[in-house]
Amino acid sequence: MLLSDYLILFLSVILGGGLFFLVKNPGPGFLKLLLSFSGAFLFAITVLHLMPEVYSGAIPKIGIWIMVGFFIQIVLEFFSEGIEHGHVHVHHHNHAFPISMMISLCLHSFLEGMPLAGGGHEAHGSHQSLLFGIALHHIPVAFALLSMLIASGIGSKKAFFYLTVFALMGPLGALSGNIAAHGSFSMISGYQDQIMAIVIGIFLHISTTILFETSSDHRFNLYKMIAILLGGMIGIIAS
Repeated sequence: MLLSDYLILFLSVILGGGLFFLVKNPGPGFLKLLLSFSGAFLFAITVLHLMPEVYSGAIPKIGIWIMVGFFIQIVLEFFSEGIEHGHVHVHHHNHAFPISMMISLCLHSFLEGMPLAGGGHEAHGSHQSLLFGIALHHIPVAFALLSMLIASGIGSKKAFFYLTVFALMGPLGALSGNIAAHGSFSMISGYQDQIMAIVIGIFLHISTTILFETSSDHRFNLYKMIAILLGGMIGIIAS
């Protein structure tokens, strides 16, 4: 991986946090539009690029690993309370931030970054699609995280500390994957397809949850539909 790739992962989270301050009085509708766009993009690159690539490999029953990733995300969301797809739950009690949510969110980001490093997926197209898919997904997640932190009243310094920790997880996952694939643990490089399949399962869960969640009247509004179409088209182009 290039240094610029690590920076893209890190700065996408910082950008998402910065949007919270740039957008005056951001309502839930703004976050939903961000999520709709990123979810459609993530879904498009997953089904059009990432899934065909892992299925073209020699790993038998690779779909099992996709299902593993799907159910891993279900478990992670039990602790993260669904912040990955925009569910913001404000915790006012003693201004405490639930550490289980932070651990779950960081593990989610760490796992996403791991397959960026390695093995059979260093082909430019696959690598770039995955990189920008993760980065675009992190923008609304960081926006939701910072808005929840600020609303919880834990203080700006702690809020930025947690945001920075989250921003580091994607690059750390990619760095760990690179060390595992090319360093003293090079035997792990033989499992790059399985790791990618797990991430695909995570992407499928997140993107479909975003796309199938409806508004309060159980109908897609026009702006959300436009955001989905734009995200999907850009995902098609990127694939």
